[in-house]
Amino acid sequence: MRPGLAAAALALALMPVIQRAQAADGFDLVVLGALGGIQDGNLSAMFIHPHGDPRGVTCDAGTVVNGLRVAEEKGAFSGITVPADSPLSRVGYVLTNSIKGYLISHAHLDHVAGLIVASPDDSKKPIYALPSVATDLVETYFNWRAWPNFTDRGKAPQLKKYAFAELTPGAAVPIADTAMTVTAFPLSHGGMESTAFLLESGNDALLCFGDTGPDAVEKGTKMRDVWSAVAERARQKRLKAIVIEASYTSDRPDNLLFGHLTPRYVLEELRTLDKLAGGNALKELTVVVSHIKYSLTKEQPQKQILQELEAGNDLGVRFITAEQGSRWYLK
Repeated sequence: MRPGLAAAALALALMPVIQRAQAADGFDLVVLGALGGIQDGNLSAMFIHPHGDPRGVTCDAGTVVNGLRVAEEKGAFSGITVPADSPLSRVGYVLTNSIKGYLISHAHLDHVAGLIVASPDDSKKPIYALPSVATDLVETYFNWRAWPNFTDRGKAPQLKKYAFAELTPGAAVPIADTAMTVTAFPLSHGGMESTAFLLESGNDALLCFGDTGPDAVEKGTKMRDVWSAVAERARQKRLKAIVIEASYTSDRPDNLLFGHLTPRYVLEELRTLDKLAGGNALKELTVVVSHIKYSLTKEQPQKQILQELEAGNDLGVRFITAEQGSRWYLK
């Protein structure tokens, strides 16, 4: 081997694993909360980080500590070593050291409750959100009435544990202390502003949706705008996964969707992405189906929702339903 090549090989060998991992190794996703609606302790939250680098963020935070506890019991964090001199449990260590920030799509309680109640024992970190969402969080929760103000704005005293990083639609920004960037895209959730987050590390991308209705029902183009922005990444197979809601089965009437998707609409929206990406672009793409509403009837809807998705799956995507504590390597 020539001296120059030998030096380059040695440099690569000595490069930290964290730095190498961001090149094109995909993402790890741990489901902290899988459902939408009423099952407290299992509400929308995904912990996402580049594969090989445990520094990540949550996409929404309806459940945090209980989700970490369930994931730990299922072995999802077996690769994370707590320093010997730390007094923290692994749940405490992941909360305060591995979760470097929160991406909050909108301020509905089933997307923020875990963040709020964990705040007294959490570490300092940013909350990434569109301006309207940041305002809602401060005015509704961190107002010294619903909860102490752990943020850096709003009613005094500001405890400043959480600093808001307001996102501009379509503009990628670095996520502090991670190897990722995030780009926010506004969504329409029954007339309320929600958010889709495009996470990128190296050449790899992952798209995580907050609550959203389909364009056909919301009478807008918010979903199509997101698909247009990520279509080229999908065509190039750089888009490693999509996390998207399917709150109800497809027999739900449009006037009772309240800004949510069904399997029929998920498929319609994915076909729009596929068309924008040139066709036959989504084969084997992983689509994580989340925010399925917990039911008080004898049967939960997960099985029917997955069956409906598979029955109409003419795109060749890989549908998986979110289950609390599950961990997936998305590559």
